[in-house]
Amino acid sequence: MTTRHAITAGFVPLLDSALLVVAREMGFAEEQGIALTLLRERSWASIRDRLAVRHIDVAHILGPMPIAGNLGLNVPAPDMIVPMALGLGGNAVTVSSALWQAMADKGATDDLDARGNGAALRAVIAARAGRPLRFGVVHPYSGHNYELRYWLAASGIDPDREIEIVVLPPPDMGDALAEHVIDGYCAGEPWNAFGVLRRGGHLATVKAAIWQSSPEKVLGVNARWGEANPEAMAALLVALHQASLWCARPDNRAALAVLLAQPAYVGRDVELLLPALSGKLPVGGGAVRSIDDFFVPNARAATFPWKSHALWFYTQMVRWRQIEHTAKHQHIAAETYRPDIYRAALKDLGIAMPSASAKVEGALTAATPVGSSGALTLGPDGFFDGGRFDPDDVDAYIAAQSAG
Repeated sequence: MTTRHAITAGFVPLLDSALLVVAREMGFAEEQGIALTLLRERSWASIRDRLAVRHIDVAHILGPMPIAGNLGLNVPAPDMIVPMALGLGGNAVTVSSALWQAMADKGATDDLDARGNGAALRAVIAARAGRPLRFGVVHPYSGHNYELRYWLAASGIDPDREIEIVVLPPPDMGDALAEHVIDGYCAGEPWNAFGVLRRGGHLATVKAAIWQSSPEKVLGVNARWGEANPEAMAALLVALHQASLWCARPDNRAALAVLLAQPAYVGRDVELLLPALSGKLPVGGGAVRSIDDFFVPNARAATFPWKSHALWFYTQMVRWRQIEHTAKHQHIAAETYRPDIYRAALKDLGIAMPSASAKVEGALTAATPVGSSGALTLGPDGFFDGGRFDPDDVDAYIAAQSAG
């Protein structure tokens, strides 16, 4: 096909950059007339800066970052939109062997249970003297920061007073753990597998256990570029959808791991990439646990940019005092995610898509067919503490978190 669009996309070397990598390497972008250039960046701050100076048009980016940028929290940053998500889940919490042993002595187990292992961590902190435990996250405006804080707070641990949270680039997490700079971290793959298999760490829990079917990376688009190039953006969404289908096929896992292992992309051994793709996670001490929904690239409307996801991220910004809650701020957060663009781009493919743009998060306890045809299945999407977030009642959710 004749090239009609030239698009430059930034990414950080993580497994969930897979859709962009596959769109380029497997020809899905080329089929849509796109010359797709991928630029590898080491940190999320670099991605933000590249977007701000128009070195890149779009990016594999943390779900909350475009919202934070539009709210003026994460500068320099352009106005951004999110027309597509890049999958669900994919993170874990890894702790040092010393901290894991202390947690195990308080009842923690290898089942990755968020409730039980959170209670064990709370007991360790209660009995601990000296400096607070230090945990790493990849960015202040990240799902990692918010899900770690949510897990801690719902486990009875104050993330601001009883834990020290620091920011590190994902590739530095495992080394920082081994060098005793941090006691644990929340990151995406392959950096938990690296921490466990190469740096003596131990998994404490996973994102899918804290909040099932929860959002992570998205396609962040410079809004000015998107407005000026609607056809190119729509073509890219089609290419990424095709890539998501390819990534979701179990018989492609080995090939995907080999592709991502290349130095130009994640640049780590295949054995560090396969666990997340297969859901068979090394947890430490030679143990392996199966988490079927650890990383979901296509099923459960995994690429749909739910406004309820955007608003939940916003409530966490408010909860952790990153921004004041106002109607204007809430509106900006909700309008950052653009399911209307997603629907328009993919409507001719005949795929099942949500008819609503938001949903009550935490309401589904089992996989649930939706729509008149039942062709789309959502959930389960529960929070480990039984919480629910109704995007139509943001005020009440924020008030309840503040009271807690």
